[in-house]
Amino acid sequence: MNEQLANRKEAGVLLASKLTHYANSQDVLVLGLPRGGVPVAFEIAKALNLPLDIFLVRKLGAPRRKELAIGAIAMGGIIVMNQDILEWLKIKQSAIESIIHHEKQELQRRDRAYRGNRPFPEIENRTIIIVDDGIATGATLRVAITALKQQNPKSIVIAIPVAPPSILREFQDLVNEIICLKQPKSLSSISLWYQDFSQTTDEEVCQLLNIANFGNNSNYDNISNHNS
Repeated sequence: MNEQLANRKEAGVLLASKLTHYANSQDVLVLGLPRGGVPVAFEIAKALNLPLDIFLVRKLGAPRRKELAIGAIAMGGIIVMNQDILEWLKIKQSAIESIIHHEKQELQRRDRAYRGNRPFPEIENRTIIIVDDGIATGATLRVAITALKQQNPKSIVIAIPVAPPSILREFQDLVNEIICLKQPKSLSSISLWYQDFSQTTDEEVCQLLNIANFGNNSNYDNISNHNS
């Protein structure tokens, strides 16, 4: 597919070139959605000299079809459900509650693993650039926006390598700006739009956040070449 991005690093570099009006701004914060959004966000923050952090959101996958999002959950207990899919699959409430409980535990584990004792940055009165490696259903991004708005940001920007126009339209009234590199009418799978869509690991997320926050870039080339 000649429209493919090489990897998440290239996606981040290309997105950064469309976000230069935010470069060196003290009131702008880049937030990567785990895990694949972090290497994309890292390149944006690096190119524009902006602070980087992670915003923890988990997709709520349907029973026996985990790739299909019935909703999403963010830290702070914010939950957004996809009612259309819930009605279509006729999932029992007990199964939904079990999925939510499991993903809450995973959010807490990742928060400890990624952030440790480092506090979450201030959101109020700042421009927040939310970054992921693609949008399929939009459930994860929607819950992130809902949770962030409770903290009164000045504005919210979505920066995404690939997403269908139908999904992007759903966010037009929710955010201040949308930057998207590729907008195929039929997405099929985010992975198809990358030559290298290797899974991003917890270790790589931690390393990228450490580089961004503490300036330790000794392993940057290896990490960015994998991620990638």
